[in-house]
Amino acid sequence: MANILVCDDDKEIVDAIEIYLMNEGYRIFKAYDGEQAIGIIKSQEIHLLIMDVMMPKLDGIHATLKIREYSSIPIIILSAKSEDTDKILGLNIGADDYVTKPFNPLELIARVKSNLRRYTSLGSLNTDNHAVFNVGGLSINDETKEVTVDGEPVKLTPIEYNILLLLVKNQGRVFSIDQIYENIWNEDAIGVDNTVAVHIRHIREKIEINPKEPRYLKVVWGVGYKIDKQ
Repeated sequence: MANILVCDDDKEIVDAIEIYLMNEGYRIFKAYDGEQAIGIIKSQEIHLLIMDVMMPKLDGIHATLKIREYSSIPIIILSAKSEDTDKILGLNIGADDYVTKPFNPLELIARVKSNLRRYTSLGSLNTDNHAVFNVGGLSINDETKEVTVDGEPVKLTPIEYNILLLLVKNQGRVFSIDQIYENIWNEDAIGVDNTVAVHIRHIREKIEINPKEPRYLKVVWGVGYKIDKQ
């Protein structure tokens, strides 16, 4: 049973989400501002966080920044805004996914299940595909889920790890944004915006000495992304 923390200053929204997710068998923790959310994450074993952006005391943006200093749990941002800039901001500060208010309960549940699958897979050592993949100084141990560059450990979120693993496993192959999205999110790439590009930028910032002149993760303009064979 996964433990899910729901954080929103609107108690009715928190209670509604609690009902939806409890019906799916999840255990729910509740918080009403970013400070409460951080306190619960530090004291409880939380597997996924659903968090609103606009909240008192500590908003969702700053709370996410603080949580990412020590935790890689999936974070789904809730936002009343539908503008791309708001969605990109959430991804930029470390969130894994977003749902725009008002949301469809079925969509929220699907997002929760998808992110939990990736997180569970990342944390599991029981995989049938035990292997170490090397590209130059970049190494991915898919048994221990460890990534290193020139021997130095790199901390990736579950989505970042899975995107990088997809590209490293298929060295030399170019993946379009839609192909990456469909492989990682396991859903049709309908209306995909800048989600993939933001995660790609985060990966580059973590594995490249100079992200503007990448050694590993290359863009093929107008086509997609690839990891060159080395």
